[in-house]
Amino acid sequence: MILAYILPGVAVANYWAAIIVAVVLGVLRVLVKPVLVVLTFPITIVTLGLFLLVINAVIILMADYFISGFAVKNIWWALIFSLLLSILQSILHSILKKEKKQ
Repeated sequence: MILAYILPGVAVANYWAAIIVAVVLGVLRVLVKPVLVVLTFPITIVTLGLFLLVINAVIILMADYFISGFAVKNIWWALIFSLLLSILQSILHSILKKEKKQ
């Protein structure tokens, strides 16, 4: 919801749609991402792993296709969404990990 609010090229209809997007993205990352990573392994090596952002963007566009309350304008917005989502998840993970140690 935060990223959809910030990015004009991404829209989420409501909180329920955001929860569905999170679940569908999780399922697609578990089922589809490993296949795409194996198929695109040579280009991933050549680009030093940056092609993984493109794979994440494709997965986000797939979620856009499956969910009616979620819209991404094009692959560029999906790339930006993917990058910011990774950064946000990393920040939240480090905060939660820090609290767990205390």
